[in-house]
Amino acid sequence: MSVDGPSDEFGLIAKYFAPLAGKGGRGLKDDVAHLNNDIVTSKDVLVSGVHFFPEDPPDLIARKALRVNISDIVAKGVDPYAYMLGLVLTPETDERWVAGFAKGLAQDQEVFGVSLLGGDTTKQAAKGPIVVSLTIFGKKAVPGHIVHRDGAMPGDNIFVSGTIGDASLGLSVASGDLSMNQADMQYLLGRYRIPEPKHALATVVAAKASAALDVSDGLIADAGHLAKASGVGIALDASSLPLSDAAQSWCAEQIEMQDALVRLATGGDDYEILCAVKPSDTPEFIERAQLTNVAVTKIGTCTDKPAGRVKFMSSDGSLIKVVRAGYNHFRP
Repeated sequence: MSVDGPSDEFGLIAKYFAPLAGKGGRGLKDDVAHLNNDIVTSKDVLVSGVHFFPEDPPDLIARKALRVNISDIVAKGVDPYAYMLGLVLTPETDERWVAGFAKGLAQDQEVFGVSLLGGDTTKQAAKGPIVVSLTIFGKKAVPGHIVHRDGAMPGDNIFVSGTIGDASLGLSVASGDLSMNQADMQYLLGRYRIPEPKHALATVVAAKASAALDVSDGLIADAGHLAKASGVGIALDASSLPLSDAAQSWCAEQIEMQDALVRLATGGDDYEILCAVKPSDTPEFIERAQLTNVAVTKIGTCTDKPAGRVKFMSSDGSLIKVVRAGYNHFRP
C-alpha cells in the first residue's frame, strides 16, 4: 500500500493541529495568537535551501529570519518587542558563522527595538540544512484591538503597501536565472534577502483596517487566505499593482504583460501588508499612511461572491488566468 505525501500546508494544519489549539490560537486560522488581551505572538521557520541559500552571509540570514516574523505581527497592527530563537546548526557550521549570525540579529534589534529572551541551539549529528525557528512577541498598537483575517466585508477596498514582485525577481537573480543591469539586480537581491516589514504602518492598520495579513506566499494566494477567512470574494486589478522601477524594467522585456503580472503577483516573499479598508475609512487610512511615508495602493475590492475566491482582472474587466496562486511548501 502506498501513502501519498502531504500536499497542502493549511489542510494539514486544519486536520491535525487545529483540534489542539487553545483559545488564544483562534483555531490556527490566522498568523498570530493571543497570550492575553494585549500580548500577541507568531512563529516562522526558515530552512537552508528553501528560504535562503546555504552560502548566504549569516548576518543577512539572521536579519531575514527576524524581519519575516516582525512582518507577521505588524500586519496585524501589533508592535514587536521581543523574540525567542531556535537554531539548528550543521556539523560544518563554525563559530565565525554564528558570530556573523548574532551580528545580524544585533543590528536589527536596534532597528526594530526588540530583544532576545531565550531559546535553544543544537547541532545535527549528520549533514543537513541549517534551520532557524523564531518566535516573535508583540504588543497591540491600539490597546485591546488586533486586526485579523476575518473582518473584511463586501464593498471594502483592498490595499497593499510598498511594491509587489521584487523578491521573486531577486530570487531569480540569486539563482542565476535573471540578468539585468547591475543597479536593478542589486536592488532586487536586497528585496529578497532583507525584507522591509512595514512597522510604521502598524498603528494605521490597527485603527483603520477591517482585515489584514502580510504577503509571504504571494499576493494572490494571501488575498485568497483573507477572502476565505472573511467569507468574501476579492477582485484584484492587475493594472493597479504597485511595481518598483526594477520590476517595471523587467516587465518591459516580457512578451506577454499579463503573464508577467501573474508572475509578480504569485511569486511570494514580498512581506508587504495586504488589508481591507471600509469605504468610509479609506480617506483617513490613505492620509494616515502618507504621514508614515509608507506607500499604499488600492488594488481591488471585496465582493459578496464568490466567497473565498480571488479574481485577477485586467484593465478591460476580463479575467486573467492564474494556474498557481502562490508558493506551496508541499508542492514546490
